[in-house]
Amino acid sequence: MKSLLRCLAVAALLLAGPAWAVSPLDGARQVVVVTSEGWNSTQGRLQAFARTDHGWKPEGAAFDVALGRSGSAWGIGLHPATDALPSKREGDGRSPAGVFALGTAFGYAAQADTALPWQPMQESSYCMDVPDSPYYNRFVDAGRVGAEAVEGSTEPMRLDLHNHGDVRYQQGFVINHNPRNVPGQGSCIFAHLWRREGEATAGCTAMTAAHMHQLLAWLDPRSAPVFVLLPRDEYARLQQAWQLPALPAANGHAR
Repeated sequence: MKSLLRCLAVAALLLAGPAWAVSPLDGARQVVVVTSEGWNSTQGRLQAFARTDHGWKPEGAAFDVALGRSGSAWGIGLHPATDALPSKREGDGRSPAGVFALGTAFGYAAQADTALPWQPMQESSYCMDVPDSPYYNRFVDAGRVGAEAVEGSTEPMRLDLHNHGDVRYQQGFVINHNPRNVPGQGSCIFAHLWRREGEATAGCTAMTAAHMHQLLAWLDPRSAPVFVLLPRDEYARLQQAWQLPALPAANGHAR
């Protein structure tokens, strides 16, 4: 009888699947949530949350962000895989939707006020968005890998030096979309500064310098922070299953 009960218990665990299949926010104590009006919206609203003994608590006020020039599409991250459309592809101008771990923070300065790992960018720093490159979806230094290795990349990370003082990558952090670097599935996804208010991106999430400073100072790798981006209808549909925070009424779309 004990053996039968043990087998039934194991079977139940296997059927339940891994923890992330229940909630991709498991283990996270900080979450950055971005919601939009729909899949084709180029604008969103960002609200940070901290997990407490009583559930998710908003951190600061919500603010506006800019999304991809074509809206958003399902990405590859911590959430369960899906065949639903639209799905993120290289060069489609869509911001990846789903739940994602955070990578390194980066910028033009040698250091910043953040507990996230910081990577200062040089004139020779690139993020590779060329699908057939062995460095696809990675930061590289042309001084180390050679000029030929970064040929074709449209992501020089010192935009101020390559694009007439462009501030967009002055500060930002990596959103870990496509962590296995599958060619063609989308690369170099960041949260970064916007150049002009509300200007759509190539697939990232952009905001003011003041809001970026606040986020970087608040984010703590010890809290296993994650990034969530979803259209509002999808957020409402998945909120219970994924244990997503309730959005404040001030956002105009409380759930």
